[in-house]
Amino acid sequence: MKYVPMVKKLTYVLIFFLFFDQASAQQSSWKEIYPGVWKLTVGNPEAISLLKAAGTEPNVEAIKKLPRTIFPLNQEDISTEVVDGKTYLRFPLDRGEAIYGLGLNFKTHNQRGRILDLHVDHYGGRDDGRTHAPVPFYVSSNGYGVLVDVARYITTYVGTGVRTDTKNPPVLRDRNTDKQWEALPYSDGIEMMASAKGLDIYVFEGPTPLKAVQRFNLFNGGGYLPPKWGLGFTQRVPTLYSDQDILKEVKEFEDHDFPLDFIGVEPGWHSMAYPCTFEWDQGRFPDPKGFIETLDEKGVKANLWMNPYVSPIGSLYPKVKPLSGTHTVWNGIVPDFTLPEVQSIFKEHFNTHHLDIGVSGYKIDEVDGFDRWLWPDVAKFPSGLSGEQMRQIYGLLVQKLTADWFKEKNQRTYGLVRASNAGGSTFPYVIYNDYYSHKDFITALINSGFIGMLWTPEVRSSGNAEDWLRRMQSVCFSPMAMLNAWADGTKPWSFPEVEDQVREVSYLRMQLLPYIYTAFAHYAFEGIPPFRPMQLEEGFYNIEEKEDGKLDATANPYAMAQLKEIKYQYMMGEYLLVAPMFAGETTRKVVLPPGKWYDFYTGELAGEGEVIEIEPGLDKIPLFVKDGGIIPMIPKRRQAPGKEEKLPLEIRHYGGKEATYNLYDDDGTSFDFEQGAHSWTSFKIVKHPKKGLQGTMSKPQKNKPFSYDRKVTWKFMTNSN
Repeated sequence: MKYVPMVKKLTYVLIFFLFFDQASAQQSSWKEIYPGVWKLTVGNPEAISLLKAAGTEPNVEAIKKLPRTIFPLNQEDISTEVVDGKTYLRFPLDRGEAIYGLGLNFKTHNQRGRILDLHVDHYGGRDDGRTHAPVPFYVSSNGYGVLVDVARYITTYVGTGVRTDTKNPPVLRDRNTDKQWEALPYSDGIEMMASAKGLDIYVFEGPTPLKAVQRFNLFNGGGYLPPKWGLGFTQRVPTLYSDQDILKEVKEFEDHDFPLDFIGVEPGWHSMAYPCTFEWDQGRFPDPKGFIETLDEKGVKANLWMNPYVSPIGSLYPKVKPLSGTHTVWNGIVPDFTLPEVQSIFKEHFNTHHLDIGVSGYKIDEVDGFDRWLWPDVAKFPSGLSGEQMRQIYGLLVQKLTADWFKEKNQRTYGLVRASNAGGSTFPYVIYNDYYSHKDFITALINSGFIGMLWTPEVRSSGNAEDWLRRMQSVCFSPMAMLNAWADGTKPWSFPEVEDQVREVSYLRMQLLPYIYTAFAHYAFEGIPPFRPMQLEEGFYNIEEKEDGKLDATANPYAMAQLKEIKYQYMMGEYLLVAPMFAGETTRKVVLPPGKWYDFYTGELAGEGEVIEIEPGLDKIPLFVKDGGIIPMIPKRRQAPGKEEKLPLEIRHYGGKEATYNLYDDDGTSFDFEQGAHSWTSFKIVKHPKKGLQGTMSKPQKNKPFSYDRKVTWKFMTNSN
């Protein structure tokens, strides 16, 4: 018998496994699964992924309505490989190409030249990939998007590594003599690595960045349409407030004539929090049902804080313990929400104690990080998932679970969450955190528009009245107008010297509800972010390049502005440009896109395709409307309109251009709109040869919801007749 030495045996084994691993990298070809959406499967994808956890269905009909071109990348320049249980990806990157997205970043927009470790975590002050929504999706200034669907941490090199076999090597320079020497030479690729033996890649054509983002959002089911009350004002009360404390606070809002649509009830409503019982504290809330009913009589909804970790003293504990992970969080067990049995147990408990008595939504806390208090990556779960996989999808799982409960009751909800990921656009949640930089809040709000998320810059406290007002102005032009007083009990009127200005901007938000609600309808039906970056606006995404490789700011005056990052201004809806001010500032620059733009408050021309410097004063947040902009508004009111109300409607027009605006409406609370119970009413501005600009309104659709008087007031803000 011939014996093979042990060294040779090991060599044969290694060769076999290397061959097997390389074989697993043999990928399928790109397949167009929906119009303008291509999929490539690499290796052997895992049983769970981000999109599988989200469980949403694409809005195929809406995707079909988007313009078509061709596959936006050179397929030969895309490389994939599975080696040693890891998947390596490489995508091409042109000179001058800007890359946006890759998670909820707080300081930067253009991610080119950055290294990111996409990892669900509490944001720690650096744009390093560890964030509340590390969505592995990027959109290019060239007008396409790429999604990597895997429930793993993904290390991403965005134009930072130069391969020896590159087709486009950087210029070789001598640092001793060449002033143009670069520490970061030009790289023509984006490279990613995930610890998985396979994954799915999706490419979304544009042909513009906005169209690519739309296609991505619609692929995930579209954006969420909140109930009308969710777009009003919310106050989150101190953590140990009782039912009587909260009712007293509601009365104070009435006395101060301040808007209020829903109250955030913080951890003290639980019989134990950190971890949670999800059961009412009988001392502070002896009659939960009566409390909720009393709030409802005052037109106020209740939103309950929670984290999903089950306390040993709660009635859920013995039912869920065998179905939970190997590690605890604050002595609470971590339920495996991928298991149908766990989903059923939670559904029964939450319906009985919350939804059936009228609770309107949740604030889902602590599903993001930090590492030292969440379960470690060595944790295991009954479903077989690792701690790493569960970390990436846990926020998605809790959002889906709770959203489904309300959907089954045909009741829309709106709440807060600390972690999300790809596929989360259709969930009724806005991301928030404990970080408190006002400027970075605005950068995050802008970045959320790249990745199919909503982010809110909440108000908590301030050192002075100016900062307080500036923060309140920003939240009133965000997805959720929120004051979070859980720690210090602040009120909108905590700084009396600016109480009137705070009230005024909060009422302005209420007046704009028809406009904001329509913007969210476009998010739901068309995938257009209701709050979107300037880089998605026409004219901001084309960077022209000269033969010497330098950017041509003459061919595109926004090229340099794009590279410098327009971080503190954004679009709200179709026509409105928001440019927040920050404490200590008296002036600021605003980059106006191509075309004429007008001051929202006066209707005066502000500029045309240029950078302007403004000095707006303290009282108002700077707002600009594009030429032809139509803004529908209602009278000032404290709460969102009810189901049967009919409201006066003012239609404002700015500039001199003819225009059309389609106003959306439905019952404001249910999902009946998905079955056709909604309306689009057209408002047109046309220029009459003798009479100047004239407004016309289409007849409201028969047997469709329409919450406004049929006789509207037309207001031409710019003297152009």
